Amino acid sequence: MSQSLTKLAPAVVILAGALGLGGCATEKYVREQIAPVSQRVDALEAKLQETDGTAKAALAEAQSASGQAQNNSQRLDQLNGRVDSIEQRMQAQAEAPRKRPRN
Repeated sequence: MSQSLTKLAPAVVILAGALGLGGCATEKYVREQIAPVSQRVDALEAKLQETDGTAKAALAEAQSASGQAQNNSQRLDQLNGRVDSIEQRMQAQAEAPRKRPRN
């Protein structure tokens, strides 16, 4: 063997050993690393469900208010028609010649 090869051989063995031993993570290590992320994801999912429930409740209230507004609009239209009719009758009475009382 040449002198450079004998100097290089231990370095290659150390490098191969380091790669072989350091390349695998244990299940426990992975669980420990993922646990905080998993907890944050769970908290975000709970908050998302709460927000979704609030949004659905707000949508139901908005739809109810919209229906009530339509009903109120229809009622106002009916009342406006009645007021217009009364105003026309009052105007017709005001313009009609008044009869003089008989003596």
